[in-house]
Amino acid sequence: SSGINAEYGYKVKYENFRANLPQPSSNTAKCEIRVSRSNILADSFDAIMRKTSGDLIKRLWVVFDGEPGLDYGGVAREWFYSLSKEMFNPYYGLWEYSAIDNYTLQINPNSGLCNPEHLRYFEFVGRICAMAVYHGKLVDGFFIRPFYKMMLGKHIVLEDMAEVDIETYNSLKWVMENDPEDLCLTFCAQENRFGEMVETPLVAGGENIDVTNFNKLGYVKAYIQWKFVDRIEEQIKAFKNGFAYVIPLSKLAVFDENELEYLMCGIAQIDVEDWCKYTEFKGGYSSTHHVVVWFWKAVRSFDNEFRARLLQFVTGTSRVPMNGFRELQGSNGPQKFCIEKWGGPNDLPRAHTCFNRIDLPPYNDYHTLKDKLKTAVECTGGFEID
Repeated sequence: SSGINAEYGYKVKYENFRANLPQPSSNTAKCEIRVSRSNILADSFDAIMRKTSGDLIKRLWVVFDGEPGLDYGGVAREWFYSLSKEMFNPYYGLWEYSAIDNYTLQINPNSGLCNPEHLRYFEFVGRICAMAVYHGKLVDGFFIRPFYKMMLGKHIVLEDMAEVDIETYNSLKWVMENDPEDLCLTFCAQENRFGEMVETPLVAGGENIDVTNFNKLGYVKAYIQWKFVDRIEEQIKAFKNGFAYVIPLSKLAVFDENELEYLMCGIAQIDVEDWCKYTEFKGGYSSTHHVVVWFWKAVRSFDNEFRARLLQFVTGTSRVPMNGFRELQGSNGPQKFCIEKWGGPNDLPRAHTCFNRIDLPPYNDYHTLKDKLKTAVECTGGFEID
């Protein structure tokens, strides 16, 4: 796909997707949503769960109690934003922040203990996310990569774990590469449930099955299935049902998990000067090295969307922390963006998302660097996780 201008690949998919969405029965009909700011979550829940799927795709007309306001888009945008802040707040127990940072969300496996109505709420969140996509608005929350993959019905693999829980990833990777017999593991997972460690069998009778060199692949697969799928099966199903109420999930099939993140959550403006300022170098590169100068020249030439894709390629997320690049997180805490000299002029750049590091070969000229960089991001063929 490097032949097609990489920046336009997503745009073409998006336009086709929009053209194939279900259309409202009338162009003049409105979907009126009345809420109070002080009770936005409960009011929105009541309003949205009462409406038909046909209503939810009509032109949005959001009214905040006690405020005059003609909604020509701005009020609806504000509603999605303010509602997101409440809807994704871990305080309510539906979501929790993932292990590696403080802004990527995952479903809380124990959400039912926090809110008996939790499945209705996940269905509601699914409807809201689909409405945002349908109406060209955004929700203010970013999810872990496996969440987007599950929306698309894709399998979760060991590599997906690295972004979410690096310690478990490293342990399972060690098991894959060594003989685990001496570790005395069984087919069980330990989890912290409200402050106490609970042991959960990964398969029936798992507590009595030792992990050996022969069955370790099954153990790793069962662990991933438990960690990402089994514990939140009901919740993700409710979310997907809510989403499908507005937009059939089959319509999302044109996107990959990275593109689905842009579609639902959008891209913040990326400040290239800030990015440059908080970047480290390894392997002989420095801020004044000609290859590094070409790299930033290429980044400046990309539009914001492609800069976000590059950032996602190297760090695993297109999201920049609230206070800019100086707060970029790696798997083991704060980790600045890093450019390392590696490989030869025919190689594609490689990414190490755990370390926010790009391995950038010493190319002979600017145009080669720009083309190789675009190809790597577009195909994510150079994607490696340590």
